[in-house]
Amino acid sequence: MLNENIKALRKSKGLSQQELAVKLNVVRQTVSKWEQGLSVPDSDMLISISEVLETPVSTLLGETATEAEVDNLKAISEKLEVINLQLAQRKTTKRKIIRWLLISLCAIIVVIFAALIIWSSPYLGWDYSDTETAVLGVAFHSFEWLFVRVAPIIFIAAIMGIFFTFKKE
Repeated sequence: MLNENIKALRKSKGLSQQELAVKLNVVRQTVSKWEQGLSVPDSDMLISISEVLETPVSTLLGETATEAEVDNLKAISEKLEVINLQLAQRKTTKRKIIRWLLISLCAIIVVIFAALIIWSSPYLGWDYSDTETAVLGVAFHSFEWLFVRVAPIIFIAAIMGIFFTFKKE
């Protein structure tokens, strides 16, 4: 909501991210993060943004322009706190999804390794005089050869990723 309002108001004023950043004495990347919803401006900066974009802070925070609420720092800080909580929840959710994807990747690698061990290279006993069997045998052997060399690296990277996705408190 806040990110979309900043972007829409900036564009309606004909300002680029760089121009808005210069007027606010911040770097362009900061404006970009605000517009992407990756971070939120503090209450003082929010007031500066409202002055530069010539709009009330309540409009930036998503209220309709017809509401006549007095902008005070307490109300702004409460709304920013809610936005920060939403961003934190979104980050936590992404972290959990990534962790479960990495756990699933590890499980798939283990299952494929187990299958390769159980089958123990069945293509070695195939009759390679048939073209289709020869192509299939070479493809299966290529997969096995590549998997045995690459999967351990991916497995170790996934294990490290699992540990890095645990929230540090």
